[in-house]
Amino acid sequence: MNLITDAWIPIIRASGKKEPISPWQIAEQSDPVMELNAPRPDFQGALYQFLIGLLQSCFAPADHDEWLNYWANVPDGATLQAKFINMATAFELNDQKGSSFMQDLNLLEGENKEIASLLIGAPGGKTIRENLDHFIKRDAVVNMCLPCAAMAVFTLQINAPSGGVGHRVGLRGGGPLTTLVLPTEETTLWHKLWLNVIDADSLIASIEKPLPEVFPWMETTRESSRGGVETRPEDTNPLQMYWGMPRRIRFFFSDTLGTCDLCGAQKTNVITKYMTKNYGVNYVGGWIHPLTPYWFDPKKEKPPLSIKGQRGGLGYHHWVGFALANSEHGDRAAKIARVYMEQRAFYIGGQRRARLWCFGYDMDNMKARCWYEDSLPLFQLDSAQRDNVLAWASDLIGAAEEVAESLQGQVKAAWFARPKDVKGDMSTIAHEFWQQSEENFYRLLKQLTDIPGDQRLAPPQIYAEWGKCLQALAYKLFDEWAMEGPAEDIDMKRIIAARQDLTKKLNMSKSMKELFAKAKPAPLKKGGGANATTSLSLP
Repeated sequence: MNLITDAWIPIIRASGKKEPISPWQIAEQSDPVMELNAPRPDFQGALYQFLIGLLQSCFAPADHDEWLNYWANVPDGATLQAKFINMATAFELNDQKGSSFMQDLNLLEGENKEIASLLIGAPGGKTIRENLDHFIKRDAVVNMCLPCAAMAVFTLQINAPSGGVGHRVGLRGGGPLTTLVLPTEETTLWHKLWLNVIDADSLIASIEKPLPEVFPWMETTRESSRGGVETRPEDTNPLQMYWGMPRRIRFFFSDTLGTCDLCGAQKTNVITKYMTKNYGVNYVGGWIHPLTPYWFDPKKEKPPLSIKGQRGGLGYHHWVGFALANSEHGDRAAKIARVYMEQRAFYIGGQRRARLWCFGYDMDNMKARCWYEDSLPLFQLDSAQRDNVLAWASDLIGAAEEVAESLQGQVKAAWFARPKDVKGDMSTIAHEFWQQSEENFYRLLKQLTDIPGDQRLAPPQIYAEWGKCLQALAYKLFDEWAMEGPAEDIDMKRIIAARQDLTKKLNMSKSMKELFAKAKPAPLKKGGGANATTSLSLP
């Protein structure tokens, strides 16, 4: 099976027809492809990255003008096919005598594993031995068809969490978040993918270097055992960041026919086992993946760290870090988000033409706690507006973060006599707070993005409205959560005391005091007269 020439990518066409296609067919104009149709959410995100990586490696526009040309004029399938076919040798899935996609070229011995172990979230060996697979059962996936196996191995390689001694994490670290720019209106898959392809001038990388420097499975693995071999961006082609291969894996292929336990394909070749070994490629240093937000050490003493999925999920409190660069705190939006916000939004038109699709696993070492995904709005902002909105939105989010923390702590104080001694996950309370305040935040954010960049003052009424919203929601949720549980366990005296403490925190916390200070109109300037403006200066 060849991942360039064979039809294996599940899609949905404009007519509603579902079928597998070859990668070059994403640009077909007759009954165009509208969406991918992977059997799992993590496969869906991985397939997007596979196709983006393929376009970036084989069909990257030379500059912004060429990118705009292919945005307005979709290339025909034959053009893409001619480009992709040059790389077909790197995309054989089951070449048992040569290189195979995302598999170790020379792996002859290792640990044999069931094919289900490729899936992030599948119960591990220790879990099965101790009979702890209560929620995700063993043997749920025994057979995997070749297309699903390709999706599974790619998903694992680009997200690889810690897997035990010497089992390396992905190029972006274990369980990185991915942020893709997508149109808000219904459009073709081509446009969804093309929004996430960077012109060669911006990426500073070329496919002209030898293929093994881009596709690591085409050469002997850079083992990282003895001597501590490390792989930095300067050691290979930067495009390898789309095709990182930290895990040493080799499928056992056979002529066995069966039913795929993931997609349901029947009477198809299936894979049941694979071999793996530790000490694969060890990616270190300044790798900056264009589809992932990072944290940069303000002191520049540590390498950049990709933002990971975290307990509590995604939401508007991530908007500043994911949509705008925030150098003050070290957060930096993914390159693709910044390219859109700073350049492309002004050329493809519309005030709210795109959104940021964010997704990834929340990993606890080898254990997948949850898969998260969410969409955040993107706006057309000039540089001055971006600076303004970054500061203003940070004010709103900072206040909300303090309120969420106070709410969570005081609910705990209402429940327990010694709350500091009680362990447990209270994030559900904060998660509900973020969900219920999201609509108001985006409504106020839209008002802020409409303010011209030369107006360096934020309207006081926005701060006032946000402060009232946060306080009202905090009281509402406290009253609901504090009264949870059996009536005999409710201590009204403790609840009243916790609510009073919540009031103090809502009024006296640093962020809330700053918020309400900015909600007061600034005094009129001397001599300003009736026409003087009353708004607040940025801090």
